[in-house]
Order: sequence, then C-alpha cells, then structure tokens
Amino acid sequence: MERSFATEIESLKLGEGATFRGEGILAVTKALLQSGVSYVGGYQGAPVSHLLDVMVQARDYLDTLGVHVESCTNEASACAMLAASINYPARGAVTWKSIVGTNVAADALSNLASAGVVGGALIVVGEDYGEGASVIQERTHAYAMKSSVWLADPRPNLPTIVRTVESAFELSEASNTPVIMELRIRACHVQGEFVARANRAPAVSTRAPLAEPAAFLYDRLSHPPVTFKQEKLKGEVRMPAARRFIVERALNELFAGTRADAGIIVQGGLYNNLVRALQLAGKADAFGASEVPILCLNVVYPLVPDEIAGFCAGKARVLVVEEGQPEYIEQEIATLLRRADLDTRLFGKDLLQSAGEYSTEAILSGVVKFLDADATALAGAQAARDAGARLLGGAVPPRPPTFCVGCPERPVFSAMKLVQQDVGRLHVGADIGCHAFGTFEPFSQGNSILGYGMSLASIAGVTPFQQRRSVAIMGDGGFWHNGLLSGVSSNLFNKGDGLLVIMKNGYTSATGTQELISSPEEALKRMAGAGSATGTQMTIEDTLKGAGVKWLRTVHNYRVGDMMKTLKEALTTAERGLKVIIAEGECQLERQRRIRPINAARQARGERVVRVRYGVDESVCSGDHSCIRLSGCPSLTIKDPTDPLKVDPVAHVNNNCVGCGLCGEVAHAATLCPSFHRTEIVFNPTAWDRLVRRVRAFFIGLVAPRGGSAKGAP
Repeated sequence: MERSFATEIESLKLGEGATFRGEGILAVTKALLQSGVSYVGGYQGAPVSHLLDVMVQARDYLDTLGVHVESCTNEASACAMLAASINYPARGAVTWKSIVGTNVAADALSNLASAGVVGGALIVVGEDYGEGASVIQERTHAYAMKSSVWLADPRPNLPTIVRTVESAFELSEASNTPVIMELRIRACHVQGEFVARANRAPAVSTRAPLAEPAAFLYDRLSHPPVTFKQEKLKGEVRMPAARRFIVERALNELFAGTRADAGIIVQGGLYNNLVRALQLAGKADAFGASEVPILCLNVVYPLVPDEIAGFCAGKARVLVVEEGQPEYIEQEIATLLRRADLDTRLFGKDLLQSAGEYSTEAILSGVVKFLDADATALAGAQAARDAGARLLGGAVPPRPPTFCVGCPERPVFSAMKLVQQDVGRLHVGADIGCHAFGTFEPFSQGNSILGYGMSLASIAGVTPFQQRRSVAIMGDGGFWHNGLLSGVSSNLFNKGDGLLVIMKNGYTSATGTQELISSPEEALKRMAGAGSATGTQMTIEDTLKGAGVKWLRTVHNYRVGDMMKTLKEALTTAERGLKVIIAEGECQLERQRRIRPINAARQARGERVVRVRYGVDESVCSGDHSCIRLSGCPSLTIKDPTDPLKVDPVAHVNNNCVGCGLCGEVAHAATLCPSFHRTEIVFNPTAWDRLVRRVRAFFIGLVAPRGGSAKGAP
C-alpha cells in the first residue's frame, strides 16, 4: 500500500467513551464499525481511498467482528455487493470516487434503488468537485434524484459526520432505500475528535452466518412487472418515510440568528465555509454564532417541504448556498415555496458563481450582496491577493502535474515521441491514470479521455478512417477495471486493427498504489498477509492470450530503443488485428518504498550497497536541451555553466535522481550528445572495490589534462 495504517487501525478498536482523534474519512471508518456493518467494499479514489485502504489492512481485526471486506475490481461490482441488503437484515457500505465512480456504478445503482433494501445500505462518495478536482465536473445529486436514493451531505466536523453515518443506516432501513453520503475533500481530511462508542458485531456476519438463504420473493427483483410497483413505492411510501425520519431525528440543523428578515439555506458540506464568510463580513463570530439564521441541510435529498416552508415563513429573503450546477436544491426550494404560497424572495445563483468550488471567498461575495453588507471584507480579500502577488514578484508560473522521478511510464512516451518523428503524427486515445500525464508537455500525446479503461474503445470510431494505426494507452489498473471487456473484447469481436499499449506498473497507482490481481508477487504476499484469501498472481499476458490476442509483445519500459523498435513494428506491420504492447516496469514510488528500507538495513549492517546516479558532463553538454524535451524528468534540469565561454545553460541532474537511466537511454536512442555519464556510489566498499577505484584513478590520471586530477573519479 502507499502507506501503513497501523496507527489508524488501533484507533478503530477504541471502546465506549474513549476519544477518537483523526481525520474525517477515518471517523467514517470507525462509525461503520459502531453501526454494526456486516460487509464493506469499494473501489479506491481520492478523497475516500483511505476508507477502503484502512479496512483492507485491518482485516485481521475485522475478522474478529465478523465483518467481510472486499476490494472490488470497479465501482459497478462494489455497488452490486449491496444486493446482500436487498433480502437480508445485513448492513453494508461501499465507497468510490465521486461522479466518475457513480457513472460506472449507475446500472447496479438503478436496479438496487428500484428493488429497495431491508438491511441498511450506505454508499460513501468522495465528491471531488471544484478547481482542484482530478475528474470531470459533475455532481452526484443528479443520480440521487433520478434513482430516488437519499443523499446526505454532512457538516464537516467529526461528531456530525459520525452521526450522519449511523443515522444513514437507520434512514435506509426506515425507508427501505439506499443512502449516498457525499464527502468533499475538506470533510475527508478535516481534523477533530469525537466520543467513541463500542464497535458492534453485526447480527449477520461471517461469524454469525444465516442458517438458510432468503425465501424467493419476486417483489425483491428489479424486473418487470414489479418494477412499476417499485416506482410507485418510491414516491408514495419510501420518500414520505424518509422525510418523517429526517424530521424526527432532526438530521438537518437549524442555527437561529438574531435577524428575522433574512435566512440562509446551505448544503451541510459548505457550512464551515459559509460561517467563515459571514465572519469576514462581520455577521458571525469565530465560533459560528451568526446574526443570520442558517438551515444546514445534512440531508440534501429529499428535502422536507414543511421544514423548508417553516424556515422561510416570515422572512423577506432567503439565500440558497448550493455548490455546482444545475441548481437542483434552489429549484426544488422555489417549487416548494410556490406550493406553500409563500412570497419569500429566493436568491442563489443570481448572487453566487454558477459553477466551481464554493470557497470562503466565493461565498463571501454572494453574502455581501445578499445582506447589503459593507464591502470592506471583499476589498480586504482583494488587497490580500494583491499583496501576495507583489511578494511573489508576479503570477506564479504554471506548473502542470507530471510523472514522478524515475516513473517507468515516461520512457514509453519518449519512445512514442521519437517514433512519430519517423512514422508521422498518431491519433492517441488516452485514459485515466498516471499515464494521463503524457498529455502534458513535453509529450503532449492524447486526443481524448473517455473514462477508466476506455481508451481502446475510444479509438474504435477513429481507426477506420485513419491512414495510420491509432494508439490506445491503458494502465494495468484500467485494464482490470474496464478495459478487458469494453476495449479488448470489443476490439477482437469487431476485428479491429489498432495498437494498445498497456502500462504494466503493477498497481492502481493513480488511486494510491493499491494491489491488483497482477501485482508483483511481493505485493500480493503483503496483501495475503493482510488477510487476503490468496496470493496467486494472474498475468495480463495470459489473460490476453486466452482472449484471443495473437500479436503480443512485452518490453521493459526503460529500454527506449527496444520500445521504439516494437512500436514501429506494431504500427507498420501488414498483419491485421489488435496489437498489444505490454510496457513493463514497476511503479518507481513503490519500488523505492520497497528497496530503501532494505538498503538502509544492509548499509547499517556493514554490507555492500550500490546506488546508481546519472550526471551530465558540463564540458560536453552543448546546451541544446533535447534531452529535457524528450524526457521531462523532474531531476533533469538546467544550471548556469561554469565555463565563461558558454552562454546557454547546461543540462544538470539534481540529487533527486533515482538512477532509472532514462536520460542516457533517450540520449542513445535519439542519437543525442554523449554528455551523460553513469556513476555508482558504493557504500561499505570491499577490498576489490577499492582496488578497482585506484586502478581507474591511475589510468584516468595518465590521460587527464595537465593540471587536472583524477581524485574522486568513479
């Protein structure tokens, strides 16, 4: 895994009355156990990755409670797990990343929502929305509305988050409906504490199995003709039951203010930002006491008509603070006010920005307009921005994300860039994952991104009218997630003729380097040690051969020349059919995490350890910088030359180098200058090492220029 959660796992064991301290997503994990959850599953993705990561690493402890944990191959399989709650009084929770995960799970979610549940079913979604998001900008709210599942959006503090998790299971059971709880990145990582309760061993579990399967009941199936009955139940039974529960348990919070003429209705997840904006506007204190009454919606769907009307009655105007578009909540509130014949004037997107993250600053501008407040706070915010810009000496230069130092995927894009100089520009279907960084400079390769594992499918309509073969890039995570079925199987069935490059780095790296079924054996052994049933490795190569792929090559990523040769062969061969190149190279981050402790221990024991570094001979470097344009490695940079006769900066390898050798490989493959050199730093050298060094120093000294020195020669 990306990190060890040993400390967090211990906090999951806290008992009645103990104080839990940590971040929001870990509080959710603890709340699941306090709620008596029977099973947990999901697919990783920020900002909710830690939930499943912790559960997977805590399998030994969860086994004592009888809780089943499963890492799912995609979000659809995770959502399908909740089928256990359709027939049985078993509480289940699954998790995935925001709208992209919900899109994948949509089919299963619709069927689950139609059939309804007996046991509580909770979906924890990381609502990755705003300027810093890593995915498309849509909201989960639309799915809640169209499938009639309830949507919680808790206020970002740990007690409220925990209460929402526990209440969500009860709400689900009271209304026989799944519940989605959306958490923004700030809610997931907010720090705080709450008073823990004892974990509950589930009534139905691996330690308390059912004596018999549930009796057959056709009404539990999302299948005609009962689907019409289920649709009627959604509106006539389930939603009224949900609204009663929301009111009886006071899930939404009312913060009374001193003003009677105005009020603010806000999504729970935005409450902290709203209070801060009110404080800056001089309408609230640092502890949240606001002059303006606030209705905090910890459940944003369904809304309770009487609750909304009761809050708005007698007020001249109400502001709805709703992040994202369309303004689903604002539109529904407008309808409810009209039906209640209330003339309260409603404000929302007319005063606030229509799209994007509602930061404190964004909310502040709307609040000032809504309250006709003194605009001093806005002027102060602008002054702070201007002062920051002056201190920085101007705008911060753009710095797009890029591959890690030594990333094995970078040399593949270097090879592709060099190949295109010979064969011409190619149409490249990009994909979700680390390899999407290849769309940035210096590679700038990728014409579309359509979804995780969808790159090969995305070139199906392009390839037939291209003179050259199109290329699809896919990671091993995307391959197992969706690419095998949607891409490979479809291409083979339709007798496609494209090229698929699979980045086999061993992990689902973009979501936190979780293990795959094809991960290196060391990783699978670690996973098995954490309670996995098996450590058996399944290879992508065998799977592709079994599917019917005839043209298949495996090339080590760092051998740029070999990769170029294989790419040219795939693009120019007369052989028809799908061609697959597996670019094999373990994720450098995982490799470094694995070998650094080993090397440190060996060095401490006095054993010989060798570290490889690369460098640039300044006297040879011409300052052309082609190496940088073809590599893009963060450790390959420039510096001012020490030679006064050189004007242009020279290439330089800084101390971040991990010794992957890409810079030298690119220089060789592209026939660039011979300025790169390889250095071996030997710790605890042997007598042979010392002898070799002395011999090298002697001969280098013979050919060194007069006045030069071989001292320290490698």
